[in-house]
Amino acid sequence: MNRRLLASVGITATGQCFPPKVVTNDDLSKILDTNDEWIRTRTGIRERRWVEPGTGASHLGAPALKMALENRGMKASELDLIVVSTVTPDTLFPATACRIQDMVGASNAFGFDLNAACSGFLYALTTAASLVAAGGVKRAAVVGVDIMSTIINKEDRATAVLFGDGAGAVIVEQVEEGLGIRDFEHRVDGSGGCFLFMPAGGSLKPATAETVANKEHTIHQAGSEVFKNAVREMADNSRLLLDRNGLKGEDLKLFVPHQANIRIMDAAAKRLELDPARMMVNIDRYANTTTATIPTALHQAMEQKRLAKGDHVILSAFGAGFTWGSTLLRWAY
Repeated sequence: MNRRLLASVGITATGQCFPPKVVTNDDLSKILDTNDEWIRTRTGIRERRWVEPGTGASHLGAPALKMALENRGMKASELDLIVVSTVTPDTLFPATACRIQDMVGASNAFGFDLNAACSGFLYALTTAASLVAAGGVKRAAVVGVDIMSTIINKEDRATAVLFGDGAGAVIVEQVEEGLGIRDFEHRVDGSGGCFLFMPAGGSLKPATAETVANKEHTIHQAGSEVFKNAVREMADNSRLLLDRNGLKGEDLKLFVPHQANIRIMDAAAKRLELDPARMMVNIDRYANTTTATIPTALHQAMEQKRLAKGDHVILSAFGAGFTWGSTLLRWAY
């Protein structure tokens, strides 16, 4: 069966943070050749949140983590580790994890950033949980945060309408036996990197006046390629976890997919033969916040009382790289 069990380690609290500025589809129609109906029917998005200029990832990530700590009744000084998943760090270095550590006062924690695009939260969750399971740390925090409004071409209606800004955070620690992360499966296919990427800004193509003028520091996406790969891999990867653990779609209390496009999400749920009512959806209000979609969706599921202790949950994501993965949980609280 080759199950990947992380020795009763799970999520014990959640938190989130979104900027106050709401950008509706009608707002975008004033600057782009688009309209509300076109966006809603193709993506499921009604509105998104965008930050004001001068806002960094840490400015959303730190409040999200503070909320998770408060919900857990834990002091920041009790944290041993902070893993931040992001493709939009405040700066290339120091890591955003360092900034968040300082902002929340996690004086005893070490930390680092992790980049796996939209799959990043799941990769970071597995990384943090593995360190807890191995005994290397006792209490960890995972923060998924992206400020996507800073890297979209706001003249490109194919991508500008898709993304929003936000942050989600979770606390990871030992839980009761039989609960927590029960299995996971993560994959990478680097041959898909050409379909979703940012051309410039790294060591391969450093920033110049020309790259800025050519808008090479923004998202470039081949939508149809991303769509078909995302549907297949998210569904197949989630199905693998169900089969490997003797479960069926009907055994899931909640399916929490990456909130990239409602058509991708619906297609993945259909392939899993899953009741649509058991899929968590918040893309309509927040759009694609990249690595923040899953932790914010989990937080909102708890707010809506859609999860209870012992429930089976699958988290699934697909992103640039290509990267993808799924995680099976038995909810711990």
